[in-house]
Amino acid sequence: MAPARAGFAVDRAGWTGIVAQASRLQVAKVPSLAPTRGMDTAQPARWRRALFMFTGIVEETGTVESIKPSACSIQLVVRAKVCARGLKVGDSLALNGCCLTVVKLVSRSKQKLLQFDLLRETWERTNLQFARVGSLVNLERSLPVNGRLGGHFVTGHIDGMGTIIRRERVGQDRALEIAAPPEVMRYVVFKGSVAVDGISLTVAAVAKKSFRLWIIPHTCEVTALREREAGDAVNLEADLLGKYAEKFSKQNNAGPGW
Repeated sequence: MAPARAGFAVDRAGWTGIVAQASRLQVAKVPSLAPTRGMDTAQPARWRRALFMFTGIVEETGTVESIKPSACSIQLVVRAKVCARGLKVGDSLALNGCCLTVVKLVSRSKQKLLQFDLLRETWERTNLQFARVGSLVNLERSLPVNGRLGGHFVTGHIDGMGTIIRRERVGQDRALEIAAPPEVMRYVVFKGSVAVDGISLTVAAVAKKSFRLWIIPHTCEVTALREREAGDAVNLEADLLGKYAEKFSKQNNAGPGW
């Protein structure tokens, strides 16, 4: 049996949260949420996709098999092995840090072809738009509720794209400098965490419009960073805890009745 994945499920009584506590699973009920305009209640998998959690530890690099625009979406097919184990249609998978839903599975020898349908907005807001047949993409399955948090809390929601403005080799390591938009830079702090193409990395230095990372050889070898060069776009997700801290701070400053 495949391990349960951290996230939320939807039932008729409302949202059901899965919480790991003392090596046991507890089901926590919270009030039912009325669907917002445009939300498809007939397909709860679309609701769940936005609530799964990742940790920024890439499990393997998949290879882009095909990219086909259709009337309603862009069909992206990726060849995978490790992340395909136990995967089912409707499951979530992070591609370069972007949480997507598997819509079709096809076995191919020891590997599987995974199909994803991307909305135009997702395509244009991520570096998947620059993918070509044969390109490598970082893959990570959603975090099992009994899994180890090896990186940091990653939601799979891309905050913006950055650009590699410098890549240099220092001994056996690599140094990357990434220019990022203001909506990401506001949460980037020295020795804090940031997800770059879905990889949990530690910030080594912060400038006004960019930040610097040190990449060990192992990370280069097992992720798509080995293909990245200066000028390439990368998906960025800022630390979720920083966003909550900012919101709580604003609430406290606003005083009662905010």
